[in-house]
Amino acid sequence: MSLCLATGAGVVRLAVSTFTLAWTHSVEKTRWEEDWAVGRGMLAIQEARIEGLGAGMETPPGAVKDGRFWKWRPNVEPVPELNLRRSDAVPEGWMLCAEGACRRVADASETADVVSLRACD
Repeated sequence: MSLCLATGAGVVRLAVSTFTLAWTHSVEKTRWEEDWAVGRGMLAIQEARIEGLGAGMETPPGAVKDGRFWKWRPNVEPVPELNLRRSDAVPEGWMLCAEGACRRVADASETADVVSLRACD
C-alpha cells in the first residue's frame, strides 16, 4: 500500500504505510500533529497531538499532557481520502512526514486550493 497525493501538479506516490501530518493553528499559532496509517484502501488516524489549548483546540476526555504536547487516540472511522485546503492564514501549509523525510503540501506555492491524500496500490 502507498499514499498518493493529488496536487495541482499531478499525483505523487509515496511508498509508506504510516505518515504524520503537522500544521500550525491559524488563530492560536500552536502546532498540531496527527499520525496516520495507510491500509486496505483507507487512511486511519492513530494519534493526535496539540501543543496548547485554545480556540477550536479542546482536547477530548482521556487526553494526557506528555511534555510539550497533549496526546490522545481519536475514536473515528478510517476515511478513504483526506483533503488539505491551502489557506492564506497559514501560508506555510501542511507538513507531511514519513520515513524520516518531510515535505510541505498545500502551502502558498501550491497552485491547487486542495491537496488530496488517499491510499493507493
